[in-house]
Amino acid sequence: MDADALLNPERRMLRVMQQKENHEWTLEEILSACEWTDQAVAVGAGHGLSNTGLVNTSESSSALVRLADEGLKAKENGLLEARIWNWLSKSDTPDMKGLQSEFERHEAGPGVGLLKRLGVQLENGVFTSANPSDVSTKIEARTAFLHQLPAASESLDGELLEHFKSRRGLIESVISTTRTWNITPKGQSVEPESLQEKQSISEITTELLQSDAWKDADYRPFDVTLESATPRTGRSHPMQALIERVRSIFLEMGFSELVDDYVQTAGWNMDALFIPQDHPAREMQDTFYLENPKSIDLPKHLTDAWGAIHEHGGETGSVGWGGDFSADTSKKGLLRTHTTVNTIQYLAEHPKEACRVFSVDRVFRKEAIDRTHLPEFHQIEGIIMEEGANLQMLVTTLKTFYAKMGYPEVRVRPAYFPYTEPSLEIEVKWRGKWLELGGAGIFRPEVTEPLGISSPVLAWGMGLERLAMLVLGLDDIRQLYISDLEWLRNQPIL
Repeated sequence: MDADALLNPERRMLRVMQQKENHEWTLEEILSACEWTDQAVAVGAGHGLSNTGLVNTSESSSALVRLADEGLKAKENGLLEARIWNWLSKSDTPDMKGLQSEFERHEAGPGVGLLKRLGVQLENGVFTSANPSDVSTKIEARTAFLHQLPAASESLDGELLEHFKSRRGLIESVISTTRTWNITPKGQSVEPESLQEKQSISEITTELLQSDAWKDADYRPFDVTLESATPRTGRSHPMQALIERVRSIFLEMGFSELVDDYVQTAGWNMDALFIPQDHPAREMQDTFYLENPKSIDLPKHLTDAWGAIHEHGGETGSVGWGGDFSADTSKKGLLRTHTTVNTIQYLAEHPKEACRVFSVDRVFRKEAIDRTHLPEFHQIEGIIMEEGANLQMLVTTLKTFYAKMGYPEVRVRPAYFPYTEPSLEIEVKWRGKWLELGGAGIFRPEVTEPLGISSPVLAWGMGLERLAMLVLGLDDIRQLYISDLEWLRNQPIL
């Protein structure tokens, strides 16, 4: 055996073991003799020596029961049933009311259940026991069991072991492996002089090659036939990558990004967009209304203008929705249900300035979580306001946007939305099928005229998660937000 091929830990361990030819070395003896503190070093050196036939390794495994996190707390502070029983034994009024005032709520309930199984009764709110000494004996046995650990499972009381297995976080079972080593005749025959430790170079650096030290250095052998490991590098989450892709397309088309607050009023979120105040989308099952702020002030001229539009159409030529308009309803605080609420506020602040703006941001709706719905998701929206804007411009812009997204085949169909007329549904061709991806249209006069906007406003939007499902080939929207690193590593770069 060529000792030059051995690593320094292997040389030290073999040199120590040569001092006792027929001795079976335990891990503790090896650590002490080699002056090591890390078990992994000893086990690794022993494994290397065994592979070369210089040492024999013997292994035995056994199940070891030890305290888990809650068990360590119970050992220090006492078991929950022991602490409650101790209180009951000393209390003048051992009733449920006293228990709840003495112990935290998360302890009182489970504690009562534990005591009932020990024979403690709760009658008319008062705790009683027909055999207090039996309860104390059982609790003492449980406490003693915890103080036995760690221990081999076969040495423990089987009934108590099963009891603690049924209680979460008190004990855990691990497999304990014991190793011993003894030197072989081949290991004994290695010359001690060849087992002297020396510096072994495992990395060739520029500094090493620039000196003469490399000529006399001892190099660790490398197997150049082994496959190299693929380095794990950071990358964007598919959703964030898709957001950046959408952003870059809008910016390339001459749009500016709009970012605004999640918290809005029902007035801007719905009334400004000519959504009637009795519309189902306003109900609690669709909208997250807030307790704080429950109400947000709005200028009176706005609520008056919206009220006129909703009740009789104002001066737009519309007949409105009829009925009574409530300014208090407009002032309700909520989490925005779409990003159009921010767009319409931007247009109201710049009613005479031509603009092209977009947003990719979060919206909130009270949806039940399933494979196609989330209560919090992202919406993509684009707006064009300029003199002469028309339906043909909207359709051309849509086709350009989706072509840049990788969907050259786009068609539009008539649709209905409360705040646009005409309204369109946008469909793209994917794997030979037409899929609806969003809505579009031209804002109605009932939306623009109360805000002083005289130019046509073209608008379109869609859900980002739906687009992500299409791009990534998913059939469950929840996959986008599961922390599955393997799935994330395998996703294409968008």
